[in-house]
Amino acid sequence: MINSNESDKIGLKEAMSIGIGGMVGGGIFAVLGLAVALAKGGTPISFLIAGGIALITSYSYVKLSLKFPDKGGTVKFINEGFGVGIFSGGINNLLWVSYIIMLALYASAFGSYAPNLLQLTGDTTIDSHIFSSSIIILATAINYYSIKIVGKIESYAVIIKLIILLSFVGIGMFGLIGNPNLTQLSPANWEAAFDLLTAGMVIFVAYEGFELIANAATDIKNPKKNIPKAYYWSILFVIALYFVIATITVGSLEFDQIAKAQDYVLAEAAKPMLGQVGFTIITIAALISTFSAINASLYGGSRVNYEIAEEDELPREFTHKLWNQPIGLFITAIATLILVNTLPLESISTAGSVGFLLVFAIVNCTGYKLAKKIDGKRSIPFIGALLCFVAMIALLIQHFTEKPLDVYIALGIIVGCFLLEYVYKKSENKH
Repeated sequence: MINSNESDKIGLKEAMSIGIGGMVGGGIFAVLGLAVALAKGGTPISFLIAGGIALITSYSYVKLSLKFPDKGGTVKFINEGFGVGIFSGGINNLLWVSYIIMLALYASAFGSYAPNLLQLTGDTTIDSHIFSSSIIILATAINYYSIKIVGKIESYAVIIKLIILLSFVGIGMFGLIGNPNLTQLSPANWEAAFDLLTAGMVIFVAYEGFELIANAATDIKNPKKNIPKAYYWSILFVIALYFVIATITVGSLEFDQIAKAQDYVLAEAAKPMLGQVGFTIITIAALISTFSAINASLYGGSRVNYEIAEEDELPREFTHKLWNQPIGLFITAIATLILVNTLPLESISTAGSVGFLLVFAIVNCTGYKLAKKIDGKRSIPFIGALLCFVAMIALLIQHFTEKPLDVYIALGIIVGCFLLEYVYKKSENKH
């Protein structure tokens, strides 16, 4: 229902903060080291490739958000494009599962950074999975206790992490002057073009958060003017931020050092400039960022699950409440705990990227299919869909040659989402 009280609506700054906060969550802390391992000196280029696909895809989101403003966001768009059925239900289920995968990624990053604080006392014996599991349980408890607190944590966290990251960028750019590792950024140290593409796709999860703007479309003032600006400006800002962070990281540390500190490389990159103090500050920023991202994604994931059930693409039982919150919150938390304690970081990141690339490809197909209805061009969604599909296939091919298990996991999740929808629709028809 669209809010009729204009004073309760949000402006461009708030809308942009939703997009920036969704993207600059735990993703950059979780996948930066992974990106360098895959792309080497070409890591900044990989971030540009991933950001370019996100930017092209945002065109479809802009047009669809203006035509179909709805709290359901992506779920609503896919159902408008393909109708309520097994296909749209399977894709929407994949969106929900992709939220769970992102939660596992953020929790894994939290678990990787948290033990670094114990280095100050010399105790590093606690397993990272204990930290990962504990933060999921704590965030779930907060979501059950008060949704207002979730919102406050996110609003403060966005400011804190941006201040710290922008400070890192300012000091880091100055610290690059005269650093011998700058030569690592030369094209001679880039991986092959195909590897740069696949590295970009593994880290694509660091950009997926812009789609959260769609869920707030009903509450944005002057939507015709502010919705396009919110999408485009927030993505362009994050592309620039990630490009510079990747440049500073590769230009500050030797590849061997990056590989050794892969799971917490951003904190390690602060050492050459600020020593142990910088390492500790970035570690704290990572913990705040990943914690706020877990909080927000638990809320978002449970709402996506609720919206899918309301559209009759999941059993109506998912619209029921447990402890005054949608039952999807509890299920999302349990699934995240299982995932983060069974899969390695790269497998989680790959599955998340494949999931979101497929979802975004279908949203682009919707933009193409409904071009006349949404007053948009067909060419841009077509290019967006093509790029998403090609990128997803390239990612699967590259991983199949090196880590086939990651491919089986990603494809298994996709098949499972459609199978779940098929079984539900068949059982519903019988009744």
